[in-house]
Amino acid sequence: MLVEDKVKKIGVYLEATPHYGGMFQYDLAILEAVASLPRENFAIIIAYTDPVWLEYLKPYNLSSVMVQKVGVLVKILGKLWNITKLPMSWWRKITQYFHPVAKTLVPQKCDLWIFPSQDKWSYQVDVPALGTIHDLMHRYERRFPEVADENEYAYRERLYSNMCAMTRGVLVDSEVGRQQVHESYGTPLDHIYVLPFVPPTYVYEKKVPDGFDTRYNLPRKFIFYPAQFWEHKNHVRLIDAINRLRNDLSDIHLVLVGSKKNGYDKARQLVETLKLEDHVSFLGYVPNEDMPELYRRARAMVMPTFFGPTNIPQLEAFVLECPVATSNVYGIPEQVGDAALLFNPDSVEEIADSIYRLWTSDELCEELAKKGKQQVAKWEQKEFNQKLAGIIEQVV
Repeated sequence: MLVEDKVKKIGVYLEATPHYGGMFQYDLAILEAVASLPRENFAIIIAYTDPVWLEYLKPYNLSSVMVQKVGVLVKILGKLWNITKLPMSWWRKITQYFHPVAKTLVPQKCDLWIFPSQDKWSYQVDVPALGTIHDLMHRYERRFPEVADENEYAYRERLYSNMCAMTRGVLVDSEVGRQQVHESYGTPLDHIYVLPFVPPTYVYEKKVPDGFDTRYNLPRKFIFYPAQFWEHKNHVRLIDAINRLRNDLSDIHLVLVGSKKNGYDKARQLVETLKLEDHVSFLGYVPNEDMPELYRRARAMVMPTFFGPTNIPQLEAFVLECPVATSNVYGIPEQVGDAALLFNPDSVEEIADSIYRLWTSDELCEELAKKGKQQVAKWEQKEFNQKLAGIIEQVV
């Protein structure tokens, strides 16, 4: 129960779009959780930045408002503000008069705004805010170019340090994430709230999408890896592992899906250099409605990522009874429990060994599929909703 009888007004700012991958799925989970709040205690307003959200908002019958795009002049002013290092507290006070985000959010007079997409508006707009930090890998995995660039590093530091200092709380995905935020920015532990990822709702769809077999010419048996082609996703070592196995496993096949990022060209080139075209398929970006069937048809999902603390694809695979092998880094071992094979993502040999075991043992695959189903059942959308409701009551 809330401390006061007054109805609390909660806002959610939705900025991610489907191409954001896991961040978009997290936004959907937050939307579902907020929509489940009892209406006798809470009034809900959704602010969104892209019309694509209209389709996702339809089932909920929630009040919503579209935020206008930030203009060039406002962007320039914001950059100058950062360069001159003027106090962020001043910026927060004046943005409501000219900034489209602040002009939309501030007049709503919400008791709390939730920013699930690691948004800078969580601290740049003068509203009571609950921010989100999905990872601090720019600090813990700086070897990768997508987070090592000096400008990117500085941006993330500014984003996360200000968020920790100026919001009422920060959401993280795991206890590992909580400790990393605490040690990185000195944020009090009682200011950091653990809200683990849940499987996205689309993975529960049982129907085979119309035209699926026409769109994808899949082999009868394949290893599956759904990930955008960032270098930290480690496609190169996964492809090397497939190369090591092809003499012993002549039918081995890897199916990759995901948008082309900074590691895409290197992955394609490696496949060509090793003459693995008959063993590796690139499907590109795949819409949500097709993903469940890919998991269902896969022999296993193998995810050699270097980033954490945790990830969503393991959970998707668990729901769809697809056996999993994944990296033993950060919070992933705790996330998957004994329901997945674990390997060192730096070791091509360990990745290859996990694939070999999954490819050759029906018994192992059946065991992991069963354990995955049990593991994911411990924490699903219902539990996520309840946990977020408790966090909101604490923060408000």
